[in-house]
This record gives sequence, structure tokens and C-alpha cells, in this order.
Amino acid sequence: MSFDFVAASRLPTRHGEFSIHAFQDTETGKEHIALSMGDLADGQPVLARVHSECLTGDGFGSLRCDCGPQLEAAMTQVAAAQRGVILYLRQEGRGIGLVNKIRAYALQDAGADTVEANEQLGFDADLREYAMCEDMLRHLGVSCVRLMTNNPLKVAALQAHGITVVERVPLITGLNPHNQGYMQTKTDKMGHMLPDGEV
Repeated sequence: MSFDFVAASRLPTRHGEFSIHAFQDTETGKEHIALSMGDLADGQPVLARVHSECLTGDGFGSLRCDCGPQLEAAMTQVAAAQRGVILYLRQEGRGIGLVNKIRAYALQDAGADTVEANEQLGFDADLREYAMCEDMLRHLGVSCVRLMTNNPLKVAALQAHGITVVERVPLITGLNPHNQGYMQTKTDKMGHMLPDGEV
């Protein structure tokens, strides 16, 4: 698996001005994005978020998950620090794609949890891949990260791809009555770390 840097430009947002960097998988053509702010190549740990695309949450404001609020919180924290990076990976629905995610939603409406729904569709609970992160971070000069995540498996996955994670920074946000079951499943079946009473 190999990834090429394609282009970069400035990206003014309501959180502040980021630089946006485009990368492309040379084998599949799939595109991924990095948002950065500040000097990332000084050798110091960089505040970072690895965020997989969630159109329903990021774009439509869905309350079925915590994805949109996590992206917003990550951008807010990077802007507050004036230094950091967000990798936005195009792997919708934990890797099963948008249409299959909607199919999984229908199964959840019928009583399955998020893991069971994926499995009923013939998928593993999580098909996300993180190999591209090493190339993206290396291009940006990042040598080690303070990773914003509640998922220790993501920390382990990044470390397995040669990325030094010096700290896990909790990202607790987006909890609401519509996603309580989803959050409980992520805690019980996927190892996510949420404070007691938060789900």
C-alpha cells in the first residue's frame, strides 16, 4: 500500500485557518485528507486526531453516533493549541461504505446493535485500515502524536504501523439519548474508554 501527496492549500474555517493536504492511494485511487495547523516538524509531540469519514454524522448532524461532535471538538482543540493535525480517512461506516452503513442502520432499527448489524451483513465489526497514516504524518514531518481518541485499539493500530503515540487524549463529546445504545456497545464490545456514567 502506497500513498502519494497530491496538493495542499489554505482552508479558512469557523475554527480558524488550517492547511488542507490531499493524499491518494496509488493502488485504489482512494483519497484522504489531512488538516494541519502550526509547525508540526519540530520533533515535539503533535496533538492529533485520526477520524474516519462519517457523512451522516459529520455532514448531516446525525445523533445516532458521536462522530460529528468528535470532529468538531478535535478541530476546536487543534485551533486552541494553534498546532495539530487531523487525518480524515475516507472509510465510511467503519470501512463498510455508506450504503452498507444505511443497511446496518436498518438492522439496528430492528434491534441489532452496531456490531451485530455489521456481522449480519457479513462484515467484521471494524474494517478500518490505518496504514496510510504513517505516510501522511511522515509527509507533514510528524514524528510522534498525542492522539485524541477513546479507542485503545486505534492507539495499538497506529503503533503497529510505526507511529509513536506518547499520550491518549480522551475525546468525550456527542453523547445524547439517541446514541446511548451505540455508545454502550462501543464500550462493551469494542473497548472504547468512557467515564462511568457517561453511557
